[in-house]
Amino acid sequence: MKHATSAIPMARSVPGDVSVKVPAWKRVLDVCVTVAALPILLPVSAAIAVVIKCVSRGPVLFRQERIGFRGKPFICLKFRTMRVNAPISGHQEYLQSLMKSDKPMIKMDSIGDRRLIPLGSILRATGMDELPQFVNVLRGEMSVVGPRPCLRYEYESYEPWQKQRFNSLPGLTGLWQVSGKNTTTFEQMIRMDIQYAEMKSPAVDLAIMVKTIPVLARQAAEMVLRRIRHRSQ
Repeated sequence: MKHATSAIPMARSVPGDVSVKVPAWKRVLDVCVTVAALPILLPVSAAIAVVIKCVSRGPVLFRQERIGFRGKPFICLKFRTMRVNAPISGHQEYLQSLMKSDKPMIKMDSIGDRRLIPLGSILRATGMDELPQFVNVLRGEMSVVGPRPCLRYEYESYEPWQKQRFNSLPGLTGLWQVSGKNTTTFEQMIRMDIQYAEMKSPAVDLAIMVKTIPVLARQAAEMVLRRIRHRSQ
C-alpha cells in the first residue's frame, strides 16, 4: 500500500503550538490495542471486503485526504460504502450548513443517502467501515482515540480557536463520539475535542474505548428501527 502523504501540500493556517507532542504512552497503547485486536480485525475485514466486492463494482478501500495532527494532511483509509464517483457537493453543502448553525450533527446517511451501496448504511452505523484506519494507527497518523480527522475544506473554514482540536492525533473514536455524537452541535463537538486534547491520559483513552462498544450497538439498533418504521409507513 503506497504511502502518499509526502506529495500532499500542508494545509494553511497550521496551529502554531509546535511544542505539542504525541505522548509516548499513547503510541504504546495504540500499538498494543491494535495488535491485540488483530485476531478479530483480520477475519472481519476480509469478510467485509468480500461483501463489498459482491454488492458493488469498484475498489474495496476508499482513500481520502484528511487533516490530522497539527494540521498535517494524510491519506485516511476506509471501506468503500458509496458508489464509485458518487457526487460530494451535497455533502459539502450539508456539512457547511451544520458548521454555521446550532443544529445537531446528524450524518446524511442517518436521514437517507442514495449514494450508499447495499449494506453501506450498516457498515457506517456499526463503524465497521473505519476498520482499515487501524493501518493509519500503526503508521502513527491516527490514534485509536482522538478527534475525527476532517476534510481540507472543513479545516480551512475553522476559526483559529477551533484548530486547537488538532493538538491531538485524530482517532477512530473519541470523547465526542461517546458523548451524544448525533445530538450535539458543531461547536459542542469542537469544544469536546479540545477538552480531550487537554485531558488525555491512558485511563481516559481506555474509558472511551470501552464506552464506544455500546454506543455503536445503539447506533446500529436505531438504524434498524428507522428502517422498520420507514417500511411500515
